[in-house]
Amino acid sequence: MALDQGPTAEAATPRAPSASAPAANPQRGRRIRLLLSLAAVVAVAGLIYVAYWLLVGSRHVETDNAYVQASSVQVTALVSGPLIQAPIYETLPVKKGQVLAVIDPADYRLAVDRASADLDQAERRVRQYFANDRALAAQTDARTSDIAAADAQLRRAQVEYGRRKGLAGAGAVSGDELTAAETQLTTARAAVAQARANAIAAGEQQKAANVLVAGGDVASNPEVAAARTRLAQAELDLSRTVIRAPTDGIVARNAIEVGQRVQPGAVLMTVVPVQRAYVDANFKEGQLRKVRIGQPVTLTSDLYGSGVKFHGRIVGFSGGTGSAFAVIPAQNATGNWIKVVQRVPVRIALDPKELAEHPLRVGLSMTAEIDIGA
Repeated sequence: MALDQGPTAEAATPRAPSASAPAANPQRGRRIRLLLSLAAVVAVAGLIYVAYWLLVGSRHVETDNAYVQASSVQVTALVSGPLIQAPIYETLPVKKGQVLAVIDPADYRLAVDRASADLDQAERRVRQYFANDRALAAQTDARTSDIAAADAQLRRAQVEYGRRKGLAGAGAVSGDELTAAETQLTTARAAVAQARANAIAAGEQQKAANVLVAGGDVASNPEVAAARTRLAQAELDLSRTVIRAPTDGIVARNAIEVGQRVQPGAVLMTVVPVQRAYVDANFKEGQLRKVRIGQPVTLTSDLYGSGVKFHGRIVGFSGGTGSAFAVIPAQNATGNWIKVVQRVPVRIALDPKELAEHPLRVGLSMTAEIDIGA
């Protein structure tokens, strides 16, 4: 009977409390405290972010899709010929007017001498025109005097003929004398006609001469002016054998060597005016709602890091997005279309003093931040 009561007695005996039960309460408390701390940190961070967005973030738009640009100048040859000097090389800083290359000027000096001789010859020829005009004017005056003399002779012959004709009726004048007077009258009339014809011919010659000397003096004569223009063109071509830098900048893409023959219009090199560099920043279309010309921009360059700040201002916007001017524009009219956020280039002018202190080069990456609240 005692063996049958054993299990019953054991079940009736109360169990002692477990040792792990009281330890669970402190761990749960620590977890709660950690969660509350984390929630507090997140809440504070959220408040800080909201305050930053309201005070700073909402007043600025930023992009790192920005690059340094400059209006590079292509240097071209304006005359042909072999190069005898090329004292430049890639990366060379040059000043406006500095000699970049020299084309052999021998042929162009000969052209100047020839044009100068042509001008002198034209001036002499025109002076002869003026001398001929004066001579023809004197000749015209002489022909006018011949007409007056011939008219006087005609009037005398008419008087003599009339007198003899009246006397011939009374038999006081012989027939031979009357015939001689009539002949003299006919000759006088012919002389008047000849004098007038000579005067007309002299007048026509003078008119032709006047056309050649129209303009008043030798310098303004068309032949002299044309010869002077040819001389000026020859001198201009000679001056163009010396190729000079059109602006301050850095030599890039040099493609010439001494002895090379160049042709008019051939690109010899490029001069990059880095002192007038600007930035083209490509902002997303949604960032441009409040962007206006004249707003200040803060920029940093990967070249100098965040420690160097560049300051500029917006001077303009591109006429279209980058994709609109792509070589192969997007075909959005097709059925296979996916909307892509477009970017618009924004032109930013930089401070020349800051550029002088920290020079930039074309193509460098920039980060641009616009203060849209300014």
